Amino acid sequence: MERILSGYRPTGMIHLGNYFGSLVNWIKLQSEYDCYFEVADYHALTTYYQHTDELPDYKLEMARDWLAAGLSPDKATIFIQSLVPEHAELHVLLSMLVPVPWLERNPTVKEMIRDMNLQGNVTYGLLGYPVLQAADILIYKAKCVPVGQDQLPHIELAREIAKRFNHLYGETFPVPEPILSQHPKVPGIDGRKMSKSLQNAIFIRDTYEDIEKKVYQAFTDPKKIRLGDPGHPEGCVVFAYHNLVNKDEIAQIETDCRSGKLGCVECKKRCAHAIYEFFTPVREKLQNFTLEKTKEILVEGSRKARKVAQATLEEVKERMHLK
Repeated sequence: MERILSGYRPTGMIHLGNYFGSLVNWIKLQSEYDCYFEVADYHALTTYYQHTDELPDYKLEMARDWLAAGLSPDKATIFIQSLVPEHAELHVLLSMLVPVPWLERNPTVKEMIRDMNLQGNVTYGLLGYPVLQAADILIYKAKCVPVGQDQLPHIELAREIAKRFNHLYGETFPVPEPILSQHPKVPGIDGRKMSKSLQNAIFIRDTYEDIEKKVYQAFTDPKKIRLGDPGHPEGCVVFAYHNLVNKDEIAQIETDCRSGKLGCVECKKRCAHAIYEFFTPVREKLQNFTLEKTKEILVEGSRKARKVAQATLEEVKERMHLK
C-alpha cells in the first residue's frame, strides 16, 4: 500500500474543524493506505514555546480523541514526533537546501502571523516550520498527505524540496500529493477558520451547555432579523454546522430558512443538540482509552515509526556524502 503521513499540533483538544477537516478522512484512509499519524509536538513550539507545561497532557488527550473517534493502532502507526528525533535531523539537512524567499512568501505562515498577532515576534522556528513539516512527510517517504485546504502551500513546498533534493543528490523521495477532505475548511463561530488560537472553536468534548452557548454566538445571516424574514443559508455558520452533523434534516432546514418559516434562535437550538448528539459516541468511547493505555500505544507507534525514519535518514546521509 502507498504510505500516508499527517498529524496535528497538540495545542488543545480536538474541535469540529480538526474532526471534519482531517480526522474523518484519516479514519477512512487507515484501511486503504499504510498510515503514519503524528502528534506534532515540535510544531507546537512554533507558537506555544512559552506554555509547555500543558504540552504533556495535550499530547495524550489529543491522541485519546483520535482513538475514541476511530483511529486504530492495529491499522495505523500513531506516534509522537519528538520520540523520533530523526525528524529534527532531517529538518536541519533539508533547511540547507531551502531559499529563504520560499518561506517568506508562504501564505499560510503569513495568515498565522496575522491571526495570532505575531508581527515583530516571528521566531526562526515559526518561519521554518514548513521545512520541518516537509521532513515529517519525506522521512517516511509518504506518497500522499491528507490535509486541510490551508495546508496546501506546505505540501507544495514539500514537493519542491523533494524535487530539489532528488535533483541534487539522486532519486530519493517520492513527490507527495495532497488528499483533501470532503470538508477542507470548517468555519469557527465568528466565520473565520475554526482554530483553538482564535478562540472560535467548538470542541468534541464540550458539554451541551458549552456547545449551546457557542452556537448561540455563531455568525448567521445578518439580513434575517426576525422570524418570517427569508434567510440565506449559504452564508450562515450555523447552517454549515447543520450540514456536517445533521444530514437527515439539512434539506428541510434549508427550505424553512429560505422561506422564513425557521427562525435563527430555533435553528441554533437544533444545531447545538445535533452537534452534542453527533459526538456522544466519541465521548463514550474515551473511557476505553486510559492515559496509560494511550501512552503505551504512542510509545509503541513511535518505536515502529523510528525504524522507518532511521533507514531513510541513513539513505539521505549517504546521498549527501555525510557517511
